[in-house]
Amino acid sequence: MSDVLKVKRLQFSEGVSMIVGTNIGAGILSLSFAARKAGYLPLLFWLVLVGILTTITMLYVAEATLRTKEHEQLSGLSKRYVGGVGSWIMFASVAVNSIGALIAYMSGSGDLMHSLFGIDKKLGSILFFIPAAGVLWFGLKAIGRGEKFVTAAMIILLLVLIVATFLTPQTDFSHIFEGDWVYMVPVFNVVVFIYCAQYIVPEMARGFAHNPKQLPKAVIAGMGTTFVLLALVPLSVISLSGLDNITQVATIGWGEALGSWAFFVANGFALFAMLTSYWGLGGSFFTNIADKFSLQVDNDMLVRAGVLVVVVVPPFFLAYSGFVSFVDALYFVGVFSGVVLSIMPIMILKGSRKKGTNKDDIWHCPNWMTSPFIYVSIIVLYCLSAVYAIASKLGYLPAGW
Repeated sequence: MSDVLKVKRLQFSEGVSMIVGTNIGAGILSLSFAARKAGYLPLLFWLVLVGILTTITMLYVAEATLRTKEHEQLSGLSKRYVGGVGSWIMFASVAVNSIGALIAYMSGSGDLMHSLFGIDKKLGSILFFIPAAGVLWFGLKAIGRGEKFVTAAMIILLLVLIVATFLTPQTDFSHIFEGDWVYMVPVFNVVVFIYCAQYIVPEMARGFAHNPKQLPKAVIAGMGTTFVLLALVPLSVISLSGLDNITQVATIGWGEALGSWAFFVANGFALFAMLTSYWGLGGSFFTNIADKFSLQVDNDMLVRAGVLVVVVVPPFFLAYSGFVSFVDALYFVGVFSGVVLSIMPIMILKGSRKKGTNKDDIWHCPNWMTSPFIYVSIIVLYCLSAVYAIASKLGYLPAGW
């Protein structure tokens, strides 16, 4: 299989930003609400455990890409090392998760623009759509640069809010010890779906073709930065408000406690977070389509435009279509897609170690990372997550959760 995607050089900071930007969506602002019964410490426990296991699955993909001469996406790697059926399953997983997320970002951006500027929600989504789709058109290098600058702005906004929270007299750090570990299970499931950057490892590998040893370092740095941000925001919100006064979206609570400026800063952060996640997931979907169907998106601008339309237009219309049943269907399929995305890297790694086309052992996962215990832990964790998500959606879980 020949490459259909050209190599575009990424800086190390751009690769790290791609992971942070993809992971840190607006969902970070609802983490505190999800932990309102369990408390901060159970949330921190899951952030550490799930973060480590997700990083390991990403490093499996990193090793597989480094064992492959061609620059292939997840669906291409699956075809090469798992087989045709595995390739289609992986492609469906990427497609469903990406479409579901892009629908949410289209809808959420409209809500945020309305809150910030009082404009019509559809107009707000259109204004968000222009830079979101525009950067995808220009490709990997533009995504890397966009992620770097917008993620930096996003982190600055968060740090302003966090520092202001820590300096506010009503902040009480004893709140982080409140809660009940009995309610830790629902928190686990929210955290599982927060970490979502497995998709973009092959894109990063393409960007680091000039220095492939940077790939695993960038994965670890990106996931480490993600963890710090995911841990700091709930720490700030819970310390400020206490578990009994947490609002569903942290922007409201911050605005009430710190003043209207905090409301605007927090909503600005949320808008940036949606944009960076859109670039990460949309870009991955774009390149997976090109890879799966061998489309010359880097050489034929008409083909590129066609693929871009497939990626960006349906989520925009579905966000305002009122097809609630369709979105619900995406939820159920997305749950199983999440399981695929966690388990398939194990199979890809094993296949690449047997059939890898790049004989130079550039980098490989340490032995402990590929032990049966780790494999089983990943499979059990994500399968239980899927079972929980389905049971929750169908109303089979205790109301108190």
